[in-house]
Amino acid sequence: MNKSYTGGCACGAIRYEISGEPAVMLDCQCRQCQRDSGTGHQSHLTFVAAEVKVEGDASHWQTLGDGGTVKRRAFCPTCGSSVYLTFPDMPDVFIVTPASLDDPSRYKPQLVSWTAAGHAWDHLDPALPKFDRMPAT
Repeated sequence: MNKSYTGGCACGAIRYEISGEPAVMLDCQCRQCQRDSGTGHQSHLTFVAAEVKVEGDASHWQTLGDGGTVKRRAFCPTCGSSVYLTFPDMPDVFIVTPASLDDPSRYKPQLVSWTAAGHAWDHLDPALPKFDRMPAT
């Protein structure tokens, strides 16, 4: 059996535990991820149909991604840390960022999406497959 993925916000008010393996780990260079991260990309561990337990009350806000997808972002109302991301139209998808993990070394990026919005100064692993937009599932 695989070890759960655990993590949470910076102050510890929100914690999560995910049983299962990520469907994909990726770096996304879309403009929304750039704005959310404050840099050239945001990294994600995407879980599909995994068992997810969340403790603590997150605040939420919704955004519209570059591809038209509605994203519901959860953050800690105390420390402001981004904690997780869900999609109202895809309730089985749960996304966390590597920095929120208790063990960030478990993040192993597999691809880069939305390179069409990327910047020359955002240097990502050149060996990773790159996609102009989000690759088809």
